[in-house]
Order: sequence, then C-alpha cells, then structure tokens
Amino acid sequence: MTAKKVILKAMLTAIALLFVAVSTVKAGPPFQTDDPEPVDFRHYEFYTFGAMDGTGVEIDTIGPALEFNWGILPNTQFHIVFPAAAIFPYNNPRYSGAGVGTRAWGAGDTEIGVKLRLVKETKHVPMIGTFTMIEVPTGDSANGLGVGKVWWRLPVWVQKNWGPWTTYGGVGETIIPQTGFNNFTFGGWLVQRDIGKKLTLGTEVFSHGNEGPLTTQPGAATLVDFGGYYYFRNPGFQLLFCYGHSVAGLAETYAYLGLYWTWGNSKHDGKSDKSLMSRLHLPEIPGRS
Repeated sequence: MTAKKVILKAMLTAIALLFVAVSTVKAGPPFQTDDPEPVDFRHYEFYTFGAMDGTGVEIDTIGPALEFNWGILPNTQFHIVFPAAAIFPYNNPRYSGAGVGTRAWGAGDTEIGVKLRLVKETKHVPMIGTFTMIEVPTGDSANGLGVGKVWWRLPVWVQKNWGPWTTYGGVGETIIPQTGFNNFTFGGWLVQRDIGKKLTLGTEVFSHGNEGPLTTQPGAATLVDFGGYYYFRNPGFQLLFCYGHSVAGLAETYAYLGLYWTWGNSKHDGKSDKSLMSRLHLPEIPGRS
C-alpha cells in the first residue's frame, strides 16, 4: 500500500469516527426515565453526581456519588454506583415513622446492574431492552440510609430516533422484601432534541406508585422533569442537569447535577453498536426505616 493510500485510509477512518461521536444518542441520567441502549462494547463511562428527591416527609439526597458503566460484551453493559446519602426529615407528626428523626449522612445502598439490548433499532422497529438492577444493603438502614435487605428493579425500555430527535421510555417493577416498604410500579416517557453541537434538551413524564409507609414517597406521584446535557467535548465530557416537580399525586421535587466522561477502544469488531453513549437511572433511597 502506497503512502498516499495509507494517508487517505487514515483520513476516512478519522471522519467515520468523528461522525460516530457527533451522532451519539444521549439517554438516562440526568433524567429518571431510562433507555435500552448499552454502552458500546469495550467502552466505558464514568459519572460523578449529586441528586435530591424531596416530599412533605423529608428530603433525600445522593452525593457525592460515583457511577461506572462498562460495555462488557456486545449488547451488554455492566453498571455500578457507589453513593453517599443523606436524609433531612421534616419531623411532621403526620408522617411519623418515615419523616421523623434526626438528620443523617453516610454511605447509601450500592447499585449493581446489567443492561441487555434484546432488539436493535431499525427504520421501522424500535430498540428494546432490559436493565435489571440489584440494590445491595451497604447503607445504614437504622438511620434511613438504606433498606437493610437486597432489593431489585426490573424494567423494560423502548427507544426510537429520528435525526436530532430521540424518544424512549418504558415500565418496570420495584421489589423490596422489607417490612414497611411496598413493591411498586414505575415508568416514564421522554422526548429530547439536539440543539446545535453544544446542547441537548429534553422533557419527561415519570410516575411511581406508593413506595410504603417507611419511605419518602408514601403515595403515588407523577412528575414532569426538564433537563439536558451541555458538551464541553462531544461526546467525551459533559455537564448533566435536570429539575422537576410532581403534577399529580404526592407533592415531590426532583433534581440532578453531574459530570460525565466516556472513553474506550474505537476499533469496532463488527459486533458492537456504533453509539458510544448510554445513561443510567439514579439509584433510589427509600426513606427512614
């Protein structure tokens, strides 16, 4: 191969990789609704973030928290979150048992998950996948920083893209085998759009059932959240932000702020998808126990 052909091949490869990076789909955090798209094979993601969820019972916060995602196999992502957690009860007698007590801060429950893409997106078929998560009881449940037992989230997510537009959503079940906590259904739907090369904005409707008398959410709620991503470097370094409030059911406020990095082996072996991005759902902190 001549030097001229080598240079031409390198240029075409660089252009192709640039196109892949710029056309990346964004999903999951900072939003509560998740997506079915795993991290690309042999690629990695790292987040550092803080978030809060507040009701009339108390305010629960996560942060600083560290999240790591790994494209461990084609169409398969490994996920883990190590959160610090805090609770700020309002000590309202109306919510005795959940929102009554002292403030507390420490380690929260550790989240471990596996995302599987079951159906790849085509022109007429949406992407479909699951994202099973296990919450390991590393938090101090006596002070409301964890549940005290292993619990699970079992959702199914669907996603479709049209140029700069992306929409995804789904439904799942949370299973908590602990006294004072309910199994409950959750789900949401999101629409977002790229605004130039530096910004993506979106809005979601997210809903959850009654989580139990010893939680921050002793009632069902439906929230509308607004947020997005600002690209310091696309896609490798981003600022994530979101804020929302309930429009039905229990009064509830949600907020998220974080930084995101992604990197990995850009030599695709033909088995992995071209997208570099995927997002993860924020680990929950059911209230005091």
